[in-house]
Amino acid sequence: MAEHHELMGGKLHIYKRDNSRFWQCSTYLRGKNWRNTTKEESLSHAKEIAEDWYLELRGKARAGALTSGPTFKKAADQFLAEYETITQGQRSPEWVKTYALMLRVYLVPYFGKMALSEITAGKVQEYRIHRRQLSIDKRGKPPSRSSMHHETVTIRQVLKTALRHGWLTALPDLSQPYKTSGKITHRAWFSPEEYQRLYEATRRRAQAPLHNRHKWACEQLHDYVLFMANTGLRPDEAARLEFRDVKIVKDHGSKETILEIEVRGKRGVGWCKSTHNAVVPFERLRNRLRPEIIPESDEDEAPPRQATARNTKPRLVKPQSTDRLFPMKQRGLLNTILDELKLKLDRDGKPRTSYSLRHTYICFRLMEGADIYQIAKNCRTSVEMIEKFYAAHIKTMLDAAAINVRKGTIQRERKSREGGEQDTIRTDRKARKDG
Repeated sequence: MAEHHELMGGKLHIYKRDNSRFWQCSTYLRGKNWRNTTKEESLSHAKEIAEDWYLELRGKARAGALTSGPTFKKAADQFLAEYETITQGQRSPEWVKTYALMLRVYLVPYFGKMALSEITAGKVQEYRIHRRQLSIDKRGKPPSRSSMHHETVTIRQVLKTALRHGWLTALPDLSQPYKTSGKITHRAWFSPEEYQRLYEATRRRAQAPLHNRHKWACEQLHDYVLFMANTGLRPDEAARLEFRDVKIVKDHGSKETILEIEVRGKRGVGWCKSTHNAVVPFERLRNRLRPEIIPESDEDEAPPRQATARNTKPRLVKPQSTDRLFPMKQRGLLNTILDELKLKLDRDGKPRTSYSLRHTYICFRLMEGADIYQIAKNCRTSVEMIEKFYAAHIKTMLDAAAINVRKGTIQRERKSREGGEQDTIRTDRKARKDG
């Protein structure tokens, strides 16, 4: 049986469980039982700590700072259960797993036992400091700005769930108190000279692969680079693309032959119209024979596994309308060529990936003077995103004639206009006199 003592006139209890060497303390206050451990083996020391704890609780109760109610962990569990159901078919399972991972690894260990009413703007700021120090201790560098943003969004989503269930009366202000706007940066892309080096390298690799068994993969990569840089598709959109989704048409506006693409991806179903330079790569993809069995593997250059097991070459067949344009990922071979050309990192140290071909397409269209609204519609994004990440660093968006204006030029233009007005007045007067 547990050893038990009473303090403060029976309002405070101190006891020791049979399976523990530490003294515990408990009391009943404001309609709720409160318990705590003294972490002391000595009874006299445990009594002192228990009395201090009790008096602290009494003080918080008088000041109205004694918090109770559902915890952050309860709200987090409810959020995950609701979010997976609400976003069924609208968000990928990986997106939901990311929320669960952030909660399990970072947020619940810190906020889990806190009552929802305890989570204030100050507590969230304390978490940011804790999270930064934790990352420096483990990885040697602080977490990225985007990581902290996603974690703050996750906290807000959990608190919104608590608000819907009546566990919270209002949302705290979770905005960053300092550095509310970061640097203006641009996404990794290929300049015209770099893009030319890239597709020339992929063309050479397609014509002369290191191994004959990789020839088909090298030819696919070359057409992939050209296709992506002339359509602006996202990599996941290109991965889902089937031959029946693409049509070669004659554009009435530009009088050129282009591709009309029915896109399925991040924004659902949309449309894309390519440049003229995407037609030839697509025709090569459509006419190229391919192995009958395509390996579902990240190893881009790997031969079909079934054929390898039988030590026979795979049978080559013409692609069907329901086949995908790019049945294998292009990441491995693309990274190899980028490393060979020393183009993997841009000048800011950002890695270039297949997504950089989409950024290259948008930048090229802006440099050619295309309408930014039409680009946004064709790329299934917003004008704001293009202005923020792409247009900010395109020099052709700046009008030097409007920038390099001199004061003397303005005065000469004003005098020229005034002189023209005077000549007009004199002409009118002479006409009236002659009339």
